[in-house]
Amino acid sequence: MTDSSKIAKNLRAFQMAINAHNEQNPDHNVLGLGLSAYDIERLGLEIGEEILPGVPIQEINVTVGNFRVLCDGEHDEGIAGEAREAQPVDAVATQPVETVAPAEVEVGAPSSN
Repeated sequence: MTDSSKIAKNLRAFQMAINAHNEQNPDHNVLGLGLSAYDIERLGLEIGEEILPGVPIQEINVTVGNFRVLCDGEHDEGIAGEAREAQPVDAVATQPVETVAPAEVEVGAPSSN
């Protein structure tokens, strides 16, 4: 059995993430929480188990120790749209940059140390 303090901390984090998601996306419905297979096993949970009322656990490809609120909205829609519209940029400086040269050293002269 998993330590109850570990479950309590995770429940709090899950609820905080769901609350933040609902505040930022009031028109999206939460469908579940996505965790890695390792975390599901480590926490003693089962896929499909409702850890919070109406919020089932689902296995997704996510980094161990992280989770994701799953919903019926498209969050990456704006990012992908902006990326498609991005134009190539010339990365050439328009102003000269002053550089500092390393101290000059005589080549071939023996060291006097």
